[in-house]
Amino acid sequence: MPNLPLTTLLAIRHGETVWNVEERFQGYEDSPLTVNGRRQVDALGRRLQGMAIDTMISSDLGRARESAAIIAGYTGHTVAVDHRLRERHYGVLEGLSLPEIKAAHADVLAQFNADDPDYVIPGGESHRMHFERNIAWVEDLLANSPGATVAIVVHGGVLDSLFRYVSRRPLDQPRCYVTTNASLSVFVHGNFYGTPRWVIQTWGDAGHLDGIGHFPGLG
Repeated sequence: MPNLPLTTLLAIRHGETVWNVEERFQGYEDSPLTVNGRRQVDALGRRLQGMAIDTMISSDLGRARESAAIIAGYTGHTVAVDHRLRERHYGVLEGLSLPEIKAAHADVLAQFNADDPDYVIPGGESHRMHFERNIAWVEDLLANSPGATVAIVVHGGVLDSLFRYVSRRPLDQPRCYVTTNASLSVFVHGNFYGTPRWVIQTWGDAGHLDGIGHFPGLG
């Protein structure tokens, strides 16, 4: 079998935001990075400085773009944006905490928690719609930039899409992992185990955050 060029995807979750700390659903809505969130992505930028990265692309949402700009200050990249890398649209749940959702949208929460990939949140999108949007971008990357090393600054839901796509975990199964703010996950495409495929090389690496507070948050 001919060798395929290795395509490497460095997938970065944005830094901690105000709504992460307040445990509010973000989705398409936004809140700024906290002081700690800026420290987190600053630490990651220092870690990536000098690494051979061909392109840096961000979700077009503010928290991802702010994170990408800080990282690019170390790597020297001009950051492109792509709306397909947005978080899932949580519709009526956005901006609300879990207690607020239970009080105002208990029926929506129950259907959301049932893990039906085709359930469309009122005013938002389904898990499948979000997954297909994210993976369309991945397939374009592989078709148009084989052999490249690309860094993306995205969201917890996008990392979930990547994990499921590569591991073939069904959409109706709940998450079995966490994704820390400003963590680094690495996916590589090439000839592995006798066939062209993506593999997960690194998942949720947060070693650069030692000494900096961090925890999993929504979106």
